Amino acid sequence: MTIHQFSTRKPNGDSVDLSTYKDKVLLFVNTASECGYTPQYAELQSLYETYADKGLVVLGFPCNQFGGQEPGTSAEVEQFCSLNFGVTFPILEKLDVKGPDADPIFRYLTEQTGGEIKWNFTKFLVDGQGKVIKQYDSSIKPLDIGADIEKLLG
Repeated sequence: MTIHQFSTRKPNGDSVDLSTYKDKVLLFVNTASECGYTPQYAELQSLYETYADKGLVVLGFPCNQFGGQEPGTSAEVEQFCSLNFGVTFPILEKLDVKGPDADPIFRYLTEQTGGEIKWNFTKFLVDGQGKVIKQYDSSIKPLDIGADIEKLLG
């Protein structure tokens, strides 16, 4: 099993099959618009701009499970990210990332790393074959994982 066997949705409800990202390095992030880590959107966008043409895709998943810091709808979050941080990477549907209602994608990510999601802006790096490589806690700035991304991109 790999991450490519899962699917999710865009804010408009369209389905996204993760198999479309085969051979791409993926960075999954649970996001929130009213969090102390929200400025990480700027660094995530910088990573995306730097490495997108080499095969990186950043995937943002809004989540309201931590301090109620993502109260908006998926569409509102997408607009917020675009207007405030110039985000052009995919912002996907709002979902739960832990607990009994956790989305299967995030259940899989945490099972593969043996970690848990403690707060917003937890990041998971996945290689082009869909293998989960590493989990990064919220406090790890996106630009600090550039070297790990470069290794996977070759």
